[in-house]
Amino acid sequence: MKKKRDDELMILVNKKHRPALEELYERYIKLIYSFVFKFTNGNEDKSKEIVQLVFLKLWTTKSNHDPLKGSFANWLLTVTRNVCVDYIRKDSLHTQNNSQLDPSQSSETADPNNEIEKRLIFNEVAEAKSKLNISQKRLIDLLYWKGYSLTEIAKIENEPVGTIKSRLHQSLKQIKKHLEVRDL
Repeated sequence: MKKKRDDELMILVNKKHRPALEELYERYIKLIYSFVFKFTNGNEDKSKEIVQLVFLKLWTTKSNHDPLKGSFANWLLTVTRNVCVDYIRKDSLHTQNNSQLDPSQSSETADPNNEIEKRLIFNEVAEAKSKLNISQKRLIDLLYWKGYSLTEIAKIENEPVGTIKSRLHQSLKQIKKHLEVRDL
């Protein structure tokens, strides 16, 4: 499995070949977890749940990556972002409904045992992001944290969508490379 390209693995995943999903998991878990961890503002439990939902979505739907349209990592991060947005929307509806039923319900309390681990992961992602140039950082913030589409970002930046896509590809490649180097 290790010699197969990502798109070849996705074809096998769509055929319910479990080792292919496991290989994709091994290749991308750090990138996906880091992204989700930042998206959930460091909530470890939500991050773990969302990561499971991402890989469950790959397994249960006929997700297709077209290598001609961009890198697999970018496609997977887009899938992850969509799962995050869906999860947060459902979670906020659930929280809103529960607070209406029980107004005495307080917000989550932090688990002090996990704070050190959370801080280490946050610092690792922040360090990887700090290696990007200003336009790359801005692109990552607009796309993943503020929810703008690539087309909207192109209008904001007054640049072609292709330029934005290329910058995104290079940014994610650089972040992934930095996170992989940290683990060696």
